[in-house]
Amino acid sequence: MTESGILTEEDKIRAGILFSPGDPQLRQLKLHAHHLNQDYNQTYEEETEKRNAIIKQLVGQIGERFFLQGPIFFHYGIHTIIGDDFFANFHLTIQDDGEVRIGDRCNFGPNVTIVTPLHPMLPDERREMLDSSGEKKRFCYARPVRIGSDCWLGANVVICPGVTIGDGCVIGAGSVVTRDVPPFSFAAGNPCRVIRQLSEKDSLIHKPEILADNGVIEKLCSERNRCGESD
Repeated sequence: MTESGILTEEDKIRAGILFSPGDPQLRQLKLHAHHLNQDYNQTYEEETEKRNAIIKQLVGQIGERFFLQGPIFFHYGIHTIIGDDFFANFHLTIQDDGEVRIGDRCNFGPNVTIVTPLHPMLPDERREMLDSSGEKKRFCYARPVRIGSDCWLGANVVICPGVTIGDGCVIGAGSVVTRDVPPFSFAAGNPCRVIRQLSEKDSLIHKPEILADNGVIEKLCSERNRCGESD
């Protein structure tokens, strides 16, 4: 907010009301992010220090131990907060007009897209509307996205504006997530829906033909406490 008490376009984004994406300050933020995207996408995979330095300049916050395969595409970058132990495969796209928060130990397959902005449904309102001073401008608004810890998002998943995904979820490949997903759920489809709750029954202990001579260190969730199962 300015000294005169007027909301900035950034304030309007956070408030969930119409903002002008063509605002000079917002355009500058986006341009800075797009340049950093380009810098990252021109690096080689083994240039770890260079890549990590770019990511830390690009996003609002990121935890310890992360790897983004690239290419990557962040719209603002600074509106994205990522936890520890993050992995993203090829072509991660985060259109973070609104805030995007990703928890710890999340893994994203190829072509995951997270979208926060929304546009007017009527074409004349998409073309232009009037601001508070009567000037014609293009407007949109945004809804934040929240992804909990220990989530796996399969290839080509799209997360739509305003969605919250709880801890420990698996989202099937090709899903378009339009509504919240409760913790420890397997959800899939277009539109995405909860298929079932995850439980100890999903442990690879029960699939020796896949486990082979490997072993499970600890289960992601217990039968009762974390996966919603009862006596």
